Amino acid sequence: MTTPDPDRAAAAQTFYSRWAGVYDRLARRAPGIRRLRRAAVARLDLSPGDTVVDVGCGTGANLLLLRDRVGPEGTVVGVDFAPGAVRRARALVAREGWTNVAVCRGDATRLPLDGADAVLATFLVGMLPDPAATVDGWLDGLDPSRIALLDLARSHRLPGRPLNPLFGVVVATTAPPGTRDHHDDPPARVLDRRVAGAHRTLLERCPSTSHGTRMGGFAYLSAGGR
Repeated sequence: MTTPDPDRAAAAQTFYSRWAGVYDRLARRAPGIRRLRRAAVARLDLSPGDTVVDVGCGTGANLLLLRDRVGPEGTVVGVDFAPGAVRRARALVAREGWTNVAVCRGDATRLPLDGADAVLATFLVGMLPDPAATVDGWLDGLDPSRIALLDLARSHRLPGRPLNPLFGVVVATTAPPGTRDHHDDPPARVLDRRVAGAHRTLLERCPSTSHGTRMGGFAYLSAGGR
């Protein structure tokens, strides 16, 4: 896997910690976002007693949905690299009294997955330096494996395609440092490439897959199992 640039990683951690409150509100209240998260969790086909890892869990928007699927006998592990996001997610777990949910700080590109049944990553791969290699690593660490990816990128179909310029402006103005490493490419193009690479890796490596787009083609949801 590509080794993350320490300076860029530190800048991204600072960025997400500083804006954790804003991202928390967006992660829970943006139009249609909860429906997308439910769809991604459903694609994992979790069973009571399973162990699932929510990579890039942020402030914990997926934790309740995952816990409902695995039940009190299962385990949910949230992982994020931003200290501010981890603090908020841990506070949520403490408030709810979830004894089978843990949140830890970690690097998505170096993730031990021994004993995990499934991996979920929502709105994450566009921020990774080499998302295809990272997804490869997740699949190598899971046996048997179930994995679901949910991401936003530019739309390639109607009705979303005419809105791509606006989407590009939003990406450019909100992009964390980790997505600003290609000076010749606009951030939306970098995002497209990263999302496509991660989802393509999943679809190529898993014999049993599903893939589709939502929200006018801007939301990409892929899932697979081996």
